[in-house]
Amino acid sequence: MTTKLPEPRTHERRHPPQRTRRATLAARENRAGLAFVSPTFIVVLAVVVLPIAWTVLLAFQRVRLVDIQTTGLFGNWTLDNFAQVFLSPGFWTSLWTTLAYTVGTTAGSIALGLVAALALRRPFRGRSLLRGSMLLPFVAPVVAMAFVWEVMLSPEYGIVNEWGARYLGWDAPIAFLSQRTAELEILGLSIPIPVALLTVIAFESWRYFPFAFLFLLARLQAVPSGIEEAAMVDGATPLQRFRHILLPQLMPVLALLGVLRFIMSFNKFDDVYLLTGGGAGTEVVAVRVYDFLTARFDVGAAAAQALVLAVVLMVLLGVYFRFFAAKVQEETQ
Repeated sequence: MTTKLPEPRTHERRHPPQRTRRATLAARENRAGLAFVSPTFIVVLAVVVLPIAWTVLLAFQRVRLVDIQTTGLFGNWTLDNFAQVFLSPGFWTSLWTTLAYTVGTTAGSIALGLVAALALRRPFRGRSLLRGSMLLPFVAPVVAMAFVWEVMLSPEYGIVNEWGARYLGWDAPIAFLSQRTAELEILGLSIPIPVALLTVIAFESWRYFPFAFLFLLARLQAVPSGIEEAAMVDGATPLQRFRHILLPQLMPVLALLGVLRFIMSFNKFDDVYLLTGGGAGTEVVAVRVYDFLTARFDVGAAAAQALVLAVVLMVLLGVYFRFFAAKVQEETQ
């Protein structure tokens, strides 16, 4: 008796070894990518995501500083914190102060950085040393810089008031960091000038102009010199060369700097607090959040105010990207 061996099934599909090797290689690459991304993801989750989520939860709870250790994730939800923020005296004033401070420091730092970049783009003796010294306000500790400005602007022994009385004929010293307003007579009109706020804006603009200087100088170095030489041959003035040649080249960098500096200045706390403590009309929202937390020990109200600040910033950035970002991009093309 003979046994008949079963015939092989020809209808079964077998994956070729090459496809299997490709799938295995892709899986290994995916695992390697996850391994590289995981540390960054964990750090961002622990440092950024969880604190933001905790702040949002605290903003809707009545929490005092002494109760923070016993507060759970989901307590008694309430909107009293936001009512306290919006109805408290000084909130809208601090918000307008924050906007004025942010716009002033953003425009001032970018303008100073542009002037410095234009002045140092051509080679001359000592240019490298001068370029390095331009970074001093940005890299120096903010505490040291604030102390230097406080000494310089002091009404008792400050060098600014000394030079003002000697060379400008000031009748009395000016308390730059503690005087809220000063009256300026122009054509018979008395105009109130916010002295302390303008002083803080000047400090912030001076401290962060190297940030804009580095971006703008790098872009200016990439502009082909032949374009300007051709414009000079055609008789273009320096202002015309800047308006029609350099400025279009700088517009993308200027737009990026405007967004970055706006975000940085809108959330600024340390410079204002070290110079004035938020007094004399310089109380920005970040300082107000700190006061709610340390002076009133009201964690919930402080978290609610910080959340309002974040929402206002997102709205302003949304308006910029909706109406102005596309226009800037069209002009640069």
